Amino acid sequence: MATIRQFQDIDAWQKARELVQRIYAISGEGAFARDFALRDQIRRAAITIVSNIAEGFEREGTQEFIHFLSVAKGSAAEVEAQLYVAFDQAYLNQQTFEELCQQVTSVKKLVAGFMRYLKETDFRGGKFK
Repeated sequence: MATIRQFQDIDAWQKARELVQRIYAISGEGAFARDFALRDQIRRAAITIVSNIAEGFEREGTQEFIHFLSVAKGSAAEVEAQLYVAFDQAYLNQQTFEELCQQVTSVKKLVAGFMRYLKETDFRGGKFK
């Protein structure tokens, strides 16, 4: 695994950031943009992914970090569920829906893998020992 000195170095955070950018772009178009409840909720859920990875990184120990990563992974599942709602409302075409779901799956896998890695390391408040 690459050296991690700041939360921005974490692959899962980087991919989650890309997901946030894509969610903002797609939810800002057409009928999706006018469905304020869904648009705002999917954006908040996507933001929660990157936010919890960053917050967990700055916590004081491995278990706290894993907890925040678990929340981030749950938020990724929330984004995925909301993508189904958007697709069912015809806000997304099949291709865009599938691409976004693949992106979310990638983020969930990266977060889960990082959680497994942390269980085997000694992490203390933004530092690996």
